[in-house]
Amino acid sequence: MNDTPTDQELRLLGDLSGKRVLDLGCRGGAAAVAFAQRGAIVIALDATDEHVARARSRAEQAEVKVEWRTGDLADLAFLRAESIDAAFSAYAVAEVDDAARLFRQVQRVLKPNGAFVFSYEHPMSLCLDAGGVVTRSYFDPGPIDVERDGDPVRIHVRDVGEVFTELGRAGFRVDTILEPKPSTPGARIPDTIVWRARKEGA
Repeated sequence: MNDTPTDQELRLLGDLSGKRVLDLGCRGGAAAVAFAQRGAIVIALDATDEHVARARSRAEQAEVKVEWRTGDLADLAFLRAESIDAAFSAYAVAEVDDAARLFRQVQRVLKPNGAFVFSYEHPMSLCLDAGGVVTRSYFDPGPIDVERDGDPVRIHVRDVGEVFTELGRAGFRVDTILEPKPSTPGARIPDTIVWRARKEGA
């Protein structure tokens, strides 16, 4: 999966110049670098030192400044409440087993009406194998193992209703859900879902 933010995702985030942006699960650093190049003050967090090292190298090559952190994506204690203008995550939300905790943490650090834009594998696409054969029910909960950029990753499958409900409980208002058209010719269901949720408040 590509961690570079799409044009749609950038539009959902809006003007980033001078804004404090949190990149959750930065992986190779593509999003963090893109945000910094747009004038954002970027804090990027990933669970592995390897990803952070790779991302840091990318930022150095691009000659942009990013604050790098390694740790649990659902533990944002290092950030003050209401200190972040926007948060972004490319595919990392599905890797967190306690999404409710993650959403509460992001809501705490976002400023009122701040946007949280995140993407992950569409839950319907996870029902099919590479040949398009249905191998599991859409309603089967629990983790499954997938491959991203050659790395094995365990993700936690959640249906759309569960994510919508947990965002609401955490104090978010969902204002956009996108299901981008897949790049695979002949694909009949989306392979990615993109959410924008705003922190409730004036």
